[in-house]
Amino acid sequence: MQETDLYPPVKAFFEAEGYEVKAEVTGCDVVAQKDDAPMVIVELKTAFNIDLVLQGVERQKLCDDVYLAVPKPDTPTKRKNWRRRQRALKHLCQRLGVGLMLVDVVADVARAVDVVADVARAVDVVLDPAPYQPRKSTKKQSKLRKEFQARTGDPNTGGSTRTKIMTAYRQDAIRLADALAGEKALKVSEIKEITGVDRAASILQNNHYGWFERASRGVYRLTELGQSAVDSLSSRT
Repeated sequence: MQETDLYPPVKAFFEAEGYEVKAEVTGCDVVAQKDDAPMVIVELKTAFNIDLVLQGVERQKLCDDVYLAVPKPDTPTKRKNWRRRQRALKHLCQRLGVGLMLVDVVADVARAVDVVADVARAVDVVLDPAPYQPRKSTKKQSKLRKEFQARTGDPNTGGSTRTKIMTAYRQDAIRLADALAGEKALKVSEIKEITGVDRAASILQNNHYGWFERASRGVYRLTELGQSAVDSLSSRT
């Protein structure tokens, strides 16, 4: 498939909407214009990639209504990949203020009874271009700030992958495990006093890492897994 294969369906789509359409006008893949509407520019690519995005952003210097057009997925694997990425790609286009089209290139369009209508139906407008007004998530902001302030020091390395992240929760759990090390069983109130961890009770009860077990009501001790974790962490220091 070539980028030129996308042009006939896109041209037919806008012509069906009353636009006059021309290709390769001062570097723009597709330009559409009609008297009662703003000019439209469409950039064509055989795949959604950074080059397409950069072209779309560059075309915004010329007009407000810019679309990015890519082929509609035509195999099960491609459709699966598209479903997995669709939300993120659509959100990216929204933030940039560009539109997004999926084009179904019809192989036998020349034999269609109504060529223009058939080709026009091959274009799926996923997103129209519009100014983006970012909405901050106060809940996520609060979560970010709370996690930042709760962490002790800077225990992680930026850009890490396939590595357990040291969260504030994990740091608190380690403090509780340290307090219980050596086969001790302590009351929750004692553990809280020793460690200074206000949420000690919920961490012990939830037992997210499998480190703790209840010895009796309100009394906890380490499991073998918990003792192993303490020993492992001690050996690294």
